[in-house]
Amino acid sequence: MSTCPCDRHPECPSCGQGRFVLVPAAYIYLLRDPGTGARGDIEVLLQLRANTGFMDGHWAAAAAGHVDEGESFAQAAQREAAEELGLSSVALEFATTLQRRHSPDPIDQRVDVFYTAHSWVGEPRVMEPAKCAELRWWPLGALPEPMPSHERFVLDRLRAGQLAPLVSLGFD
Repeated sequence: MSTCPCDRHPECPSCGQGRFVLVPAAYIYLLRDPGTGARGDIEVLLQLRANTGFMDGHWAAAAAGHVDEGESFAQAAQREAAEELGLSSVALEFATTLQRRHSPDPIDQRVDVFYTAHSWVGEPRVMEPAKCAELRWWPLGALPEPMPSHERFVLDRLRAGQLAPLVSLGFD
């Protein structure tokens, strides 16, 4: 039996050494209807990531982030909407839970809970200009490139009305 680097016990829950690690995150897709009546014309607010060290130059959910200790997914989503967009009272609607991985490394195991919202208090604005180069509304039928593949996966299925409550990506 091996011990972890912090020498606390054989399988350390604080550092995850020797254990499967699942990283939780919450995403909010703000949606608006431009009034055309076509599902593909529904618009989603996306941010152009910048200076984060992860997916910079990609269009991604306008508000998203890791769940903090002691937080629910919904609480994390509300916090991220306030921190990143200056919004409050976001009317969250559960969209899906995505379990994903990009490699066999334990830290690459992710569980993402996606919400949509059609109403909120405030006007979305860039609250973290060092991390977000731009906010822009995009039709679901004409999403920009590049986008994180897992987000495109979710948005494509949302547009098609084929988004199951639990989906997975990156598993054989």
